[in-house]
Amino acid sequence: MDPAGKTALVTGGAHRVGKAISLGLARAGANIVINYHSSATPAEETAAEIRAVGVEALPVQADIADPKQVEAMVAAAAERFGGVDILVNSASLFKKTPIPTTNHDAWHLVTGIGIDGPYYCANAVAPFMLAKGEGVIVNIIDLSAWEPWPQFTAHGVSKSALLALTRQLALELAPQVRVNAIAPGPVLPPPDYSAERIARVAGMTLLKRWGTPEDIVEAVLYFVRANYVTGETIAVDGGERFGHRLAEAG
Repeated sequence: MDPAGKTALVTGGAHRVGKAISLGLARAGANIVINYHSSATPAEETAAEIRAVGVEALPVQADIADPKQVEAMVAAAAERFGGVDILVNSASLFKKTPIPTTNHDAWHLVTGIGIDGPYYCANAVAPFMLAKGEGVIVNIIDLSAWEPWPQFTAHGVSKSALLALTRQLALELAPQVRVNAIAPGPVLPPPDYSAERIARVAGMTLLKRWGTPEDIVEAVLYFVRANYVTGETIAVDGGERFGHRLAEAG
């Protein structure tokens, strides 16, 4: 699919990697629906940057864990642009959920955004895509889909579920809609990372360096344009998944 003239909905599209994806698709010619939950000011700032590129932007507040809010968001996109051609499920909550616990609120919060949200969003845009005869869904997972991370039970389970949902949606929505996933590695350090930790993370990759959000944008654009690829996942991680094998075998 050529993104020029199409409409893309990016969840979590107002900041960090989500913002980069929004801007990358805009530069490729797509109008952007920027989903945000509480980042109203960043969403408006991102919208202004998108309009400066020469395409349209529509910031929409919605808690994607709520199906009614998702339906209202997609309805707003349809009213403004006629539908959604590209969905990027980028929103995620990186929050510790150690186990055992006596409070399950964090579990529901993380999985609501990480599992329910992508499902609700895909379900809401699928009718438009099927009616038009084409559509693209790109899910943003990470390496926790394959390996557990200590104290991040809900996050890891969510990304594993999103990987499974990628394959299931590719099956259910074929042949009109293609669905793929991207697993970023270290591309944007969190604000609380020290210089020492940033260097240590770089050393854990095969390429010995951090990537950039633009590396993820390139992968998104590849999946949008790759008309014969569906149900697949690409790790954009500089080889982080296998970096520890540089030390020893077994």
